[in-house]
Amino acid sequence: MRVLVTGADGFVGRRLVDALCGAGHAVTAAVRPGGASPKGLPALPLELRDADSVRRAAAAPYDAVAHLAAVASVADALADPGAAWDVNAGGTARLLAELGQRRRSGDADPVVLLVSTAEVYDAAVRRPLVETDPLRPRSPYAASKRGAELAAEETAARTGLKVVIARAFPHTGPGQDERFAAPAFARRLRVAKAAGARVVKVGNLEPVRDLLDVRDVAAAYVALLERGVAGEAYNIASGSGVSMGELLRRLAAVVGVDVIPEADAALLRPVDVPYLVGDASKLRRATGWGPRIALEQTLTDLVHAQAN
Repeated sequence: MRVLVTGADGFVGRRLVDALCGAGHAVTAAVRPGGASPKGLPALPLELRDADSVRRAAAAPYDAVAHLAAVASVADALADPGAAWDVNAGGTARLLAELGQRRRSGDADPVVLLVSTAEVYDAAVRRPLVETDPLRPRSPYAASKRGAELAAEETAARTGLKVVIARAFPHTGPGQDERFAAPAFARRLRVAKAAGARVVKVGNLEPVRDLLDVRDVAAAYVALLERGVAGEAYNIASGSGVSMGELLRRLAAVVGVDVIPEADAALLRPVDVPYLVGDASKLRRATGWGPRIALEQTLTDLVHAQAN
C-alpha cells in the first residue's frame, strides 16, 4: 500500500513508519514544518491548522492514511484547550474533508485510520472497556479526540470515505517524551540513584492504566490499516492494568534504586481518570493482533534508552 502517515516524526509515528516499511508498504511521512522525517524518507510538511498545508498533504492518491498528528499530551491540552480542539478536532476535520472530496471526485479512495484515545470512554466504568461502552470524555484532550471521531463519522456518512477508528490505551517505550508518566518516573529514579537520594517526587499513584508497548501499538495500527473494517472503532489494549504506584516500583527495580515516593501537588492532574483498562477482543477477532512485548521488557528498554 501507499500510506500517508501524519505525525510521522512523533513518538508513535516513528514506530509506525518502521512497522509499515518492515511490512513492505510505501510510506510518505508528513511531519511538522521543520520536523525531521524518520528513516531518511522525504519530509512532507503538514500544519493541521493551515487549510492549504492540509490540501497539499492530501493531494497524492494514497491507498491508506494513518492520521496520528495531534496535540497528544493531556497537560498540553489543559494548558491551551483551544489549540487542542483546533489541531485534534479541527485539523482532523480539514484532513478528512480533503480526503473525502478526493474520493467523491474519483481521484483516490483511501482507508483512513483515525488514531483516537481510550480516554473518550466514561471514566466511571471500572472493568475492561469495550467499544460499545458509553463515551464521556473528561478532559480537553479527550473531548478534542472525540471531536475528531465525530468529524470522521460525519465525513464518512457524507462522502463514503472509509474510516477506521483506533482507541489506543496508554502506551510507552524507548524515546517517549518525559511529559508522560513512565519516562518521567524513570528520569527521576535515575537522578535519585546518581545523587544517592531516597525521596522521589510523584503525583497521584492510585490510577490504574492498561500500559502497552509502543511497538505493539504500531503493529496494531498496521493490522487495522490492512484488515480493519470501515465504520468500526477498535480498542488497542492488553486487558490488564497496573497502578501508577506499581509502575514506579517496577521502574525502580529496573533502575536499581530503592526510593520513598513523596506526593507533590505540582505533579497532580486536575483531571485524572482512576481506571483505564481495555478489552481488545474485537481487534483480535478482526486482525489476529495481540500484545507481544511484556511490560518488564518495555520498561527495561525505556530506561536503557534514556541512559544512552
